[in-house]
Amino acid sequence: MKLSELAAKTGAYGEGSSLDIDIEGAAGLDDAKPGQVTFLANPRYTSRLKTTQASAVYVGETVDLGRDDIVGLRAKDPYLAYTRALRLFYPESTVASSIHPSAVIDPTARVAENVFVGACSVIGPGTEIQSGVQIYPNVTIYNGVTVGKDSVIHSGAVIRERSQIGERVVIHNNVVVGCDGFGYAKTEQRRWLKIPQTGRVVIEDDVEIGAGTTIDRASVGESRIGRGAKIDNLVQVGHSCTVGEDTLLCAQVGLAGSSHIGDRVVLAGQAGVAGHLKIGDDVVITAKSATSHDVPAGKVISGIPAFDNKDWLRSTAAFRRLGEMQRTIRELQQRLLELEGAMLNKSGG
Repeated sequence: MKLSELAAKTGAYGEGSSLDIDIEGAAGLDDAKPGQVTFLANPRYTSRLKTTQASAVYVGETVDLGRDDIVGLRAKDPYLAYTRALRLFYPESTVASSIHPSAVIDPTARVAENVFVGACSVIGPGTEIQSGVQIYPNVTIYNGVTVGKDSVIHSGAVIRERSQIGERVVIHNNVVVGCDGFGYAKTEQRRWLKIPQTGRVVIEDDVEIGAGTTIDRASVGESRIGRGAKIDNLVQVGHSCTVGEDTLLCAQVGLAGSSHIGDRVVLAGQAGVAGHLKIGDDVVITAKSATSHDVPAGKVISGIPAFDNKDWLRSTAAFRRLGEMQRTIRELQQRLLELEGAMLNKSGG
């Protein structure tokens, strides 16, 4: 692909030597070779522009390349432009439509003609598998499930009864969608009685769910993952939760039952949300933090229990100085005692 064409397709404009050169791929600053494009988004890596072997580099609109033997592709967001280049050079793989002889498909299931179903997969009664769906080996789909167009379900995933999967959804290995919510009532004998989990899970369009994640169905009603949400590996979404559009749930995040997460929220790694809470739009909860209260829209919070990130940063800075502060307090206490003793002696004399 000519560099001029690549620039046009990725929302960048060229600067420097000829835009007529051929670009064959994309790689990081340290790994890129001649004929490839790279990017600079973080200023701390600016020095690597001197040594990269790439033929072109996506940079911000005001960044000085410091050399004239490499083409600068100017973009408002170099990382976004580079991501678009990666998608052009390395499109997602697809498989030809086919149904493996070892797959088990219930006679009442409605399966479109142009789908792929891998070896030993099971598709239960009353399901609907729409066109373009790819179901890899050893996937189990229970009864009454709908899988929308062009969705991909990787090996080992389980889609439980009544779940609804939207279009262009990607479900990675060993995900469980629609397992029972964790609900029990205590009997008169103080034993746990399981609450029937009669609800379902709805996954809207363009959602991606990482390996090993579990999304529980509601006891009544539904658990819902909004359009465009991205869920990392090993995330737990409890029963009756809602996750808003374009929200990011990073690795090992845990949502207790009936949590309501707004749009464009970012829950960093191992963040936790207690049950029945509302997290507003555009909230960020930083890594290893947990909240036991509602969070208004736009807030950035940290800690356990989490509070405003700026206050948390000041508090952690003070925490690191507690030993020094304790010594200072003891010294001041001793000096105060000495001054009080001196004043008593003086008044007594």
